Amino acid sequence: MFAAERRQLILEMVRANGAVSLRELARVVQTSEVTVRRDVRALEAEGLLDRRHGGAVLPGGFTRESGFPQKSHLATAEKTAIADLAANFVEEGEAIVVGAGTTTQELARRLARVPGLTVVTNSLLVAQALAHANRVEVVMTGGTLRGSNYALVGSGAEQSLQGLRVSRAFLSGSGLTAERGLSTSNMLSASVDRALVQAAAEVVVLADHTKLGTDTMFQTVPTDLVTRLVTDEPPAHDDRAATELQALADQGVQIAVAGASGSPGGDAVPARHQQQRRDVPLPAPRRGQVPGAASGLRAGSVLGEQPPGAGRARVADLRRR
Repeated sequence: MFAAERRQLILEMVRANGAVSLRELARVVQTSEVTVRRDVRALEAEGLLDRRHGGAVLPGGFTRESGFPQKSHLATAEKTAIADLAANFVEEGEAIVVGAGTTTQELARRLARVPGLTVVTNSLLVAQALAHANRVEVVMTGGTLRGSNYALVGSGAEQSLQGLRVSRAFLSGSGLTAERGLSTSNMLSASVDRALVQAAAEVVVLADHTKLGTDTMFQTVPTDLVTRLVTDEPPAHDDRAATELQALADQGVQIAVAGASGSPGGDAVPARHQQQRRDVPLPAPRRGQVPGAASGLRAGSVLGEQPPGAGRARVADLRRR
């Protein structure tokens, strides 16, 4: 494929999806990420798109929301790894809320095996994934169906969450920054997500590395309310995503990184970063925080957490030097 053809295809993908990772672009145009990065730079110089952390977005600073068909084919391997790791933070007999999104849908498929679980959701996709789980009770919110992401939104959804109290909320979104927190491109979705947050003692955000550093129009969860981020390991060249992770950890967010190998009992830090570590103080627990992320993670690594009484924890400095 000639450079002009590659760049035209890259531009069409970004216009169709709003935001696309370099990894996904390289897969579609069947070339290396180095070549794709060069193409993206050239398209940015022409004002046709903007570069972001490990990907490209529509020009103008804020990405628009993609529809479900586009989202379901983006970063599928990363979403699977994130869902595998996030499921470890759910315990038997818990009551949780799970928001709308393709990553939370992947999580729901794994929650079907957790006995005694109660899941409150505004997502038809999450409810469908749990529909045949005979040991899981599913509670749907009211509201108006938003067809682009199969979620219930509006005043009916928000009112049905009033007076609800659960241990954890699992949310996704369109972007996450240390400065502004989790955000989305739709006002109605943002309002329901904020109501889900109000119902939970802890907030767990599920976001792959392409969303790190991306800012969208409506804030849903400010950084100081995010208890934990579950993400995948950024590519070696993605310095900005790594810097964003460290900034989130510095603000007190516990970072759980899904390991590429998926092997049980993995290292506390991904292997290629083991020589780039520094100590930072672990923040004090937030008021109202519920302890009890399930111990003994089957896969992945956790940054910013410590055993009781440890006082300090070693946090990976993911910034490449």
